[in-house]
Amino acid sequence: MKTLLIRAEDKNRWERRTALVPADLKKIREKTNVRAYVQVSAKRCFSSQAYLEAGAQICHNEAPGEVILGVKEIPEEKIQAGKTYLFFSHTIKGQQHGMPLLRKIIDSGATLIDYERISDEKGRRMVYFGRYAGDAGAIDILSLMGAHWAAKGVSTPLSQINRAHEYTSVADAQRHLKAVGAKIAERGFPDELTPFTIGVLGYGNVSEGAQQILDCLPTERVAPDEVETLTKDGTADPKRLYVTVFKEADLVERTDGGAFDLQEYFDQPDLYQSRFDPYLAHFRLLINAIYWEARYPRFITWEGLKRQAERSPKSLLAGIADITCDTHGSVECNVRSTDSDMPAYQVDPLTQAVTDGHTGDGIVLLAVDNLPCELPLDSSTFFSHQLSPLVPNILTANFDKPLEKSGLNHEVRKAVIVYNGQLTQEYAYLQEHLDAHAAGKEAPA
Repeated sequence: MKTLLIRAEDKNRWERRTALVPADLKKIREKTNVRAYVQVSAKRCFSSQAYLEAGAQICHNEAPGEVILGVKEIPEEKIQAGKTYLFFSHTIKGQQHGMPLLRKIIDSGATLIDYERISDEKGRRMVYFGRYAGDAGAIDILSLMGAHWAAKGVSTPLSQINRAHEYTSVADAQRHLKAVGAKIAERGFPDELTPFTIGVLGYGNVSEGAQQILDCLPTERVAPDEVETLTKDGTADPKRLYVTVFKEADLVERTDGGAFDLQEYFDQPDLYQSRFDPYLAHFRLLINAIYWEARYPRFITWEGLKRQAERSPKSLLAGIADITCDTHGSVECNVRSTDSDMPAYQVDPLTQAVTDGHTGDGIVLLAVDNLPCELPLDSSTFFSHQLSPLVPNILTANFDKPLEKSGLNHEVRKAVIVYNGQLTQEYAYLQEHLDAHAAGKEAPA
């Protein structure tokens, strides 16, 4: 049986998560008697002592581990020959910034299993942090906008909301937001912020996390085709936040005017174009929580924002939380990702100028690319509970045999990007991206 090691996260000072929490590691050890190591970390949300009590040994580097569990990308120089790595590699879309790391894993004869591709028989992801990205993103955009408006002399109860990392848990944040919500229900928003409309793009785990935070405040759901009337007829209640959730059929339309078909959109997105621009006039905040790839239409474009700004200089739209955080992606004005030290910048839709911070002029854009790290205890526990049942199989699999005969469960086998230094058949397409990066050429479409 291979040894197990939980690495110390080192992407940035905010990354306090862990792939396995002590309670789950203890269960794995009781089941397999595996030798387990935990790399020393001064910032991990669970102490070294907690892991010692779970039966692990403390180490200072990754040498003792044969199966190494991380969360975020591992620096290239730390990849060791022949090891098996599990982490979010950010390579499966051919991301050019991930190609050097992928090349190092291949050249080292190592094995890479990407959590993002561990899925059940219906293709549903089994190991993810999604809901907590939504929780943290919604908390942060409300907090930042409260400060943004306060700097402009507009007082709202939102200014009392803390950033996500300042709460001990989601439950702690929810308790506080409900108290803030009671003040909104009592005092309402000022005239210049009424109606207070929020559009949420997407309806999956990330969206559900964001919605559960918004629902701590006095919210009311409004269908996409009703929001224009709400913003124009003057009947909006200043003591409410109006939330609209967008599905694919609300976001895109066939270029030839034909009927929308969800499966066709997934299979042939080139037949579709965004229909989101008209909605820009009717929302004060937007939360982007939808999965996106470059083959799909963009929903929030520079051109759309510019047209809206020219049409209405006092546009409602003041903030965007791009929780999905694909730079230059579905939210085109997301020009760079941020971290929790400076989580947002402001964009000018007329000039495309970008200014650091969230107080001043422009649309506030939250673009933190690892939001769950702001709720490390909750998100690590949730993630670990999903991952831990899969770990014993990985520890006992025989990687000296061909992948199909290794003994890896089918759910995990689908997530093996590199096996003993070779791209697996399912991910052979990444060779084009590796070659393009090596040649300094444009990545293949």
